Amino acid sequence: MGDKNVSYLLGARQISDILPHRYPFLLVDRILHMDVEAGEIVGVKNLTWNEPFFQGHFPGIPIMPGVLILEALAQTGGILVHQRGYTNKIALLLNVTQAKFRKPVVPGDVLHLHCKGIHLSVNGGKVQARAMLGEQLAVEAELGFALVDKEKL
Repeated sequence: MGDKNVSYLLGARQISDILPHRYPFLLVDRILHMDVEAGEIVGVKNLTWNEPFFQGHFPGIPIMPGVLILEALAQTGGILVHQRGYTNKIALLLNVTQAKFRKPVVPGDVLHLHCKGIHLSVNGGKVQARAMLGEQLAVEAELGFALVDKEKL
């Protein structure tokens, strides 16, 4: 049972129906907001001491690897792409530009994953992505992706 005071659009089960990722690489716990027409989505990743990457990055000073924050943002963008009707395709990360890491993400943090579509076509697209800790910007980047037919993978 979830917290009755928190509303969300998609939970873990619905997300795992959309994304091909599984533990420990499924990095989106919930979708809080989605406006398909505006090309906007907000997901959440709750970080606990039990995350496998905290065991080695870095022992005694656990910090979420920046590349995994980018992956969580890419997965959030992938959910948006799916909801825009590309259900027979998978969004594969193509490039990362303008990436800036502004604040470390540590156990106990709740990471809000914001993606806004910049461009989307049948072949791929780009999103402006921000990972937020409350009102503080942790990571920002532009993520490019290719859309590939599921049958071709």
